[in-house]
Amino acid sequence: MAGRTENDVKNPVLQVQGVSKDYVDGERKLRVLTDLDLIVDRAEFVAIIGQSGSGKSTLMHLIGALDRPTSGKVLLDGQNYATLSDRELARLRSRSIGFVYQFHHLLPEFTALENVLLPAMIARVAQAEAVRMAEELLSRVGLAQRLDHRPTKLSGGEQQRVAVVRAVINNPSLILADEPTGNLDTGTAADVLQFLIDITKGSGRTLVMVTHDPGIAKRADRVFKLESGRLKTA
Repeated sequence: MAGRTENDVKNPVLQVQGVSKDYVDGERKLRVLTDLDLIVDRAEFVAIIGQSGSGKSTLMHLIGALDRPTSGKVLLDGQNYATLSDRELARLRSRSIGFVYQFHHLLPEFTALENVLLPAMIARVAQAEAVRMAEELLSRVGLAQRLDHRPTKLSGGEQQRVAVVRAVINNPSLILADEPTGNLDTGTAADVLQFLIDITKGSGRTLVMVTHDPGIAKRADRVFKLESGRLKTA
């Protein structure tokens, strides 16, 4: 699927413009990211590869409105993060961005259904509508009979499918996935990846994924490599 270029982007969802990120430790300044530019289209799947320590997680935190850049701008659906207060950024995260991590981070005392409902409750979606959407999405991933099971009663693949459904329950325009299949066996990883692609791109959502797996990267529309704090086409 790779082969698209930035010139093909017609309806940008995500825009990263001249972004740099420094961390200060006493008198020492560490530059992690340097003058990054990235434009991602609606319903596009972009993969970001790079060695450990290259700044991938830092970039995801900036895109996900979990941190602010030292310089440059990040825009989601045309909205500049720099113009938003911390409270407004939190609202944007809950409504417009879904997160999927390598480890599912499900709450152990909650059922699969309750874990999925949490973001909808935070976003104040009407309970009846939230339950309907959660049950429908969990059924789509083969968990219709597992709604009332807690995480300890689910397999690793089932737990990660719950985590993916939780990420999309509020119909965000952007899904950020950080090594979402890194903790799964090959067969289960393939199933989870396929569902993640289907449930995002199939609904017009944009998917940006960090991965070490070249096989996963090959499924993306475009692949970028982060190296020494700089982003380039892979």
